[in-house]
Amino acid sequence: MALTAHSTIGDWLNDPTGGPLIRGLFEQTGADPELLTPVLGLPLQQLVAMSQGQLPQSVVDDLVRAANNGEIPEDSDTSTWQETPTAARFAGKTVIVTGAASGIGRATASRIAREGGRVIAADISAEKLDALKAELPDVVTVAGDLIQQDAIDAVIAAAGDTIDGLANVAGINDDFSPAGETTDAVWDRVIAINLTAPFKLMRAVLPIMEKAGRGAIVNVSSEAGLRGNASGNAYTASKHGIIGVTKSAAFMYGPKGIRVNSVAPGGVATGIPMPPNMSEYGSGRLAPFQQAIPTVATAEHLAASITFLLSDDAVNINGAVLASDGGWSVQ
Repeated sequence: MALTAHSTIGDWLNDPTGGPLIRGLFEQTGADPELLTPVLGLPLQQLVAMSQGQLPQSVVDDLVRAANNGEIPEDSDTSTWQETPTAARFAGKTVIVTGAASGIGRATASRIAREGGRVIAADISAEKLDALKAELPDVVTVAGDLIQQDAIDAVIAAAGDTIDGLANVAGINDDFSPAGETTDAVWDRVIAINLTAPFKLMRAVLPIMEKAGRGAIVNVSSEAGLRGNASGNAYTASKHGIIGVTKSAAFMYGPKGIRVNSVAPGGVATGIPMPPNMSEYGSGRLAPFQQAIPTVATAEHLAASITFLLSDDAVNINGAVLASDGGWSVQ
């Protein structure tokens, strides 16, 4: 079978033609091909997203051509999962998505839009939101820092009188520091972005949903919201906290027709940057457990989980925490 952009990285490395091409690419950049071990099951195409712009699409296209005598073959590979949007699943619905300019948020916003929804895409990066709008012109973009109330007000104003769904996706990593090392600056920023901002946006949309007698909210937590050995002190606290907010709201507003659920991702190949100064002790303590991650997902994998819970397909699900982690949480 011909190697394509949708062939897995593992298939490329194991192929007598593709393997040398991938290793040669890494040698040129000075990177170790062993870095690919956690993502062997992902399609080669995913390297573009993982690289955060360092690896352009043209490089992947050139690799495919080099492996196929200068041609890009028709992609008939069905061995890897491919996103299959459900037509009109969000038709007539307005859904707010935060962190919508990149990673899981962008994949979620894109899928909802392609399934007929009106998307209010919020993110701190105006430039990346412009790129999203260029791809999906009907998306309404709102640039702003959601730890500021005026940014939340702008999102609600852009949505209008009806808000059917909210996906709180925006978040940042911490520095893996344990409690004894966590600075006020790290704690305050991580809690503000990962917990306080999602809560405030929930608080803003709930009266609108309550008036309509319906609505769906999905808060993105993390594997770190389920255990203590997946990240540092601040991030772990923030993601446990968002699960608490989710369960409380599900209990309080379920009788009013509003469903509130959470998705807890495991390893995801989104290329979210880590802080520049990581805790040496925390990193060393976490390393053996992070190496046990069974699989790394794509942003589209997580978008499938999030949009399911936002959609009417999840009509009977409220207060749930969906571990979309490839089985990491059962280890």
